[in-house]
Amino acid sequence: MRHRKSNIKLGRTASHRDAMLRNMATSLLEYRRIETTVSKAKAVKPVIDRLVTLAKRGDLHSLRQAAAMVTKSSVLRTLFSEPEENYPNRVSGYVQMARRAPRAGDAAPMVILKMVDKDTVKAATGSSRRRQEDRKKRVQASRKAGDVGKAADIGSVPTAASDLAVDFSSTEKTLLDDKSGGDTSTEK
Repeated sequence: MRHRKSNIKLGRTASHRDAMLRNMATSLLEYRRIETTVSKAKAVKPVIDRLVTLAKRGDLHSLRQAAAMVTKSSVLRTLFSEPEENYPNRVSGYVQMARRAPRAGDAAPMVILKMVDKDTVKAATGSSRRRQEDRKKRVQASRKAGDVGKAADIGSVPTAASDLAVDFSSTEKTLLDDKSGGDTSTEK
């Protein structure tokens, strides 16, 4: 039985899988973006989160633990140099996944893994601020146009079908004209 074994096997032996994840993590930290399959991306995301969390801790023990996973010392140096500036106010989620078209050879679903840095964080917060400002403007405009949010006057609510008298003759004519294929002439 395979109970409580939550790692993704990826069709490889344990040593091959560990080496592949180390190499992918190192490449992602070095180049800031890589293209891979969805299942490999889901397997490497927790590794990257752990490495960045170790870098944010910044002590000697964390450095040695990260050195066991990262294969290049230059990448390790850049990871531990300024982690707080690159990932402010972020506990996890240091990697973004963007779906791509399936791979041409075997139609495997592909993604682009991209490191989230301070520029991406600023862009995201800027867009959410813009959305909030736009919403405030819309709400203010609707309040100016009419009293939105106030209870409607009970006397103005229609109570019978005769109160809802609407002239549908022009609407019916338009619908009939559309059904006839746009031919509005009466002669056939």
